[in-house]
Amino acid sequence: MNHIEPAAKTTERRESARRWRVLAICLVAGFMTLLDVSIVNVALPSIQQGLDAPAAALSWVVSGYALTFGLVLVPAGRLGDDRGRSRMFLLALGAFTVASALAGFAMTPLWLVIARLLQGVAGGLLNPQVLGLMQQLFHGRERGKAFGLFGAVVGISTAIGPLLGGLIIQLAGQEHGWRWVFFVNLPIGVAAVLYGLKVLPRDSVREQSRSLDLVGVLLLGGGLLCLLLPLVEQQGGGAPWILLIVAAVLLVLFVAWEHWYRVRGHSPLVNLRLLKIRSYSFGATLGLLYFAGFTSIFFVLAVYFQRGLGYSALQAGLALTPFAVGSAVASALGGRIVYRMGRRLVIIGLAAALLGLLATDLLLATHPGEVAGLVTALPLLVAGTGSGLVISPNQTVTLSEIDAAHGGTAAGVQQTGQRIGSAVGTAAASGLFFGTLMTSGFDAAISDGLIVSVGFVTAALVVALAEVFLARRPADPSAGG
Repeated sequence: MNHIEPAAKTTERRESARRWRVLAICLVAGFMTLLDVSIVNVALPSIQQGLDAPAAALSWVVSGYALTFGLVLVPAGRLGDDRGRSRMFLLALGAFTVASALAGFAMTPLWLVIARLLQGVAGGLLNPQVLGLMQQLFHGRERGKAFGLFGAVVGISTAIGPLLGGLIIQLAGQEHGWRWVFFVNLPIGVAAVLYGLKVLPRDSVREQSRSLDLVGVLLLGGGLLCLLLPLVEQQGGGAPWILLIVAAVLLVLFVAWEHWYRVRGHSPLVNLRLLKIRSYSFGATLGLLYFAGFTSIFFVLAVYFQRGLGYSALQAGLALTPFAVGSAVASALGGRIVYRMGRRLVIIGLAAALLGLLATDLLLATHPGEVAGLVTALPLLVAGTGSGLVISPNQTVTLSEIDAAHGGTAAGVQQTGQRIGSAVGTAAASGLFFGTLMTSGFDAAISDGLIVSVGFVTAALVVALAEVFLARRPADPSAGG
């Protein structure tokens, strides 16, 4: 035994070290995909100048990435389960790197939009593999540490995105600086793929793969596209509002199909029975609404600071930093105390975010001019701190009552809602912003754009309060998970 124990401990230490190396590459991959959400916002004026891009194309550069990212999350998780997470991770990471190169070499607005859509698909394929590998390799307290580090990456990528984008454009120039916002992914992506080939675990593939529910994917995708087009194109009048009716029909058909598909013994894209769990259904709805408000803040403020006030991309990034820094710091704190406070912590965060946004809107209404970045620093810090107390704690509470066997699917659906919320919120805010800009100028446009964020955050707060109110009532014994 004396000879066996050291050998066993040595093997355990090697496996532990390997897990953390795998976590490192997972964090790098997560950082890349999340960075591309925020870094592009400060590059929009540079894109407009370099490609003579219309407002609708700029909206799709941001919202198209979020849309395609969200659409593939759930089927991507299924592919990882069936075909192997490591294999899918490397494939998706390689695709994301190639799509980044295509975006950087774009010669027309359409080319760039298509590259961003492909980037979103690759990011959506990659993200479930990151979370799946973390769940597969880490257990107990180690899993808590791993997810805590991932939460920190979410905050840091949000914080550094505007700054890094602004710095790149400052160094590379306004006309072509936006290209290097995408090219920065290339060396990181190539290095990560090569490292991943060495450290990622071998896949164990299912003997019998489950159906991917392609009909469900098409119905959901078609419904969301019909929902988004009128929002994105409203400033140009390019998409008829009747598409909203088409969207409603397609989404109803999607729900009906998912039910029928499950009854026939297949595995649907979305397990609708999860919605019977109150904490999950309320939390997923809250997340969708909050991300609709949260993501749109960066879009309208980045355009306002640069085009409305003449800020450089770097100055705009600095002006947005207080929100992101507050979010990063509060996320770490929220992860530690959410188990004691539950959804009440989320309510406190939503209230703080709402207060900060309202204060930002009121201060900008005083026409502070060039000092707007300084004037809004404190309210944006408050809003960001509130945001940090919403996103990670809400995910923890939302998944708390989900059976471990359905954890991956539930997390995928929840993240899909967040990505859809991001796309809808950005489309709505940018559409209203540019629409108002055409008739009333930047001061009115930024106010209308922020009102969209305020509206979505308020709706999320109402959902959170409703859940707390219902939780105080006796549980219905017939409502099972």
